[in-house]
Amino acid sequence: MKIRKSRMEDLPKMEEIYQKAREFMIATGNPHQWSNGYPAHNLLVEDIQKGISFVCEDDGEVVAVFCFYKEHEIDYDGIFDGKWLDDKPYGVIHRIASIRKGAGSFCIDYCYKKTGNIRIDTGDDNIPMQKCLLKNGFKYCGRIVLASINEERMAFHRN
Repeated sequence: MKIRKSRMEDLPKMEEIYQKAREFMIATGNPHQWSNGYPAHNLLVEDIQKGISFVCEDDGEVVAVFCFYKEHEIDYDGIFDGKWLDDKPYGVIHRIASIRKGAGSFCIDYCYKKTGNIRIDTGDDNIPMQKCLLKNGFKYCGRIVLASINEERMAFHRN
């Protein structure tokens, strides 16, 4: 597998992967986290234009997609019921979805190798993602609020 920056021509496959992820979330008891077509087409375009959207390919086929950047995440300032593992600069992973077993872990490992310090959040009902994060060395650190939708999320950190 290999990781590369997403391109505009990847949008149909990215949207297909996100649709399959939404269906998987519903099937595994997480019907609310990515409801109403999230992430929207315009957000994916914006991520590509900013250079923070990535795809994972396996034998030339796009099998996973994620957003990754090494900037301050304002929603992570207000952690409660816990604390981050450190206050050092960190990378952030958002909107990770895959259709191939092992691709999600491969993407997470790619991000970790870029920074050595990663933060991520997920919904309370997203048990598969929580298990994936714990399996990949993340520690549960507390709760954050996504200001854009005023919803709490579980916060995880790997350093």
